[in-house]
Amino acid sequence: MERIVIVAYKPFLDKEDDLKNLMNSHWDILHAEGLVTDRKSIICEAEEGIIVEIFGWKSKEAIELAHSNKSVQNMWEEYSKVCEYIPISNVKESKNLFSEFTSI
Repeated sequence: MERIVIVAYKPFLDKEDDLKNLMNSHWDILHAEGLVTDRKSIICEAEEGIIVEIFGWKSKEAIELAHSNKSVQNMWEEYSKVCEYIPISNVKESKNLFSEFTSI
């Protein structure tokens, strides 16, 4: 059963553009590995520059498989150089009844 996730990426100083470039291929890599649904990611930016992504893993098993997939591990290594993952609750907009973000 599909698992919808919301992920927040806080770019390191001067790594905003690098993170946005990585975001362009994130879903494509996961999809090529058969781990996510055909529905493309929604990617947006919070006022403070945090990138928020919403996408669907194919299943809980697909999430687990990602942790041993070489392509995914390589991609996550690149992410670790440009950002940190933060809880969505740390994104200011998430506290609003209707959370608004800028589309990327």
